[in-house]
Amino acid sequence: MGALDGRIAIITGAGRGLGREHALLFAQEGAKVVVNDLGGDMHGEGADRAPAQQVVDEIEKMGGEAVANLDSAADWDGAQRLIRTAIDTFGDLHVLVNNAGILRDRVIVNMTEEEWDAVIHVHLKGHFCPTRHAAAYWREQSKAGKEVKASIIHTSSTSGLLGNPGQANYGAAKSGIATFSYIASLELGRYGVRSNAIAPAARTRLTEQTPGLQDAVKAPEDESKFDVWDPANVSPFVAYLATEDCPFSGEAFLVQGGVVQRFQPWKLSEKIDKGDRWTVEELEKEALKVQPPAK
Repeated sequence: MGALDGRIAIITGAGRGLGREHALLFAQEGAKVVVNDLGGDMHGEGADRAPAQQVVDEIEKMGGEAVANLDSAADWDGAQRLIRTAIDTFGDLHVLVNNAGILRDRVIVNMTEEEWDAVIHVHLKGHFCPTRHAAAYWREQSKAGKEVKASIIHTSSTSGLLGNPGQANYGAAKSGIATFSYIASLELGRYGVRSNAIAPAARTRLTEQTPGLQDAVKAPEDESKFDVWDPANVSPFVAYLATEDCPFSGEAFLVQGGVVQRFQPWKLSEKIDKGDRWTVEELEKEALKVQPPAK
């Protein structure tokens, strides 16, 4: 018996890296998997059916069930076809893992409009479109009287939740994804849908090009040592979030190696309150009281 027996899952960006590891583990745990990947490069350019089909072939070789889908998760109609692929092929949908992403790193003063738009499009719209169509399907099921136990896992990043120079576009998108995930949990819980986000730290095509990470993510030369950056380390927690009775919703987690750590979201801290409208002169004196403590 696998932890995901009977579950039908869509995983975007599943042809390589983290998505591939998610797909393989999901299949090992008994899920039927839609492997979605355009097959483009890390900048989102080009297309290649091979990566998605290769993962499907691996799953079928191990005795699992999978189907490839090459639609863009960031395309409204393509995302709808992606959801229909799961339903038409396997008869239902229980899990959506939004994982597809690209990089166009550049410091703000050099970043082009196209570099900003491309990253925001693939990440934010690429999370929204599949979620929107899956949510509509689950709402219909719930209103028809069916008990829904669905799970959405979104892929955020420490670049968004903690910040990283040179990744304003990527970080802004990833921060938005964490917020989107939380709002999805508030809106969709009534239909039996849970929504969580992960910020994975792993060796992928993207992190190997991330400023400050190129050397850190390298595999250890001593193969007997635990490879903290192995992307396969992240997948068990994603699979856990996808299980039918997982209690978590509305959370975001850092996942790296053997570490799972919950993020504490934005919270209010120091304040001043006059009880009336401030003047600029008053604020010049009083606003310093809301400064964070010296580091």
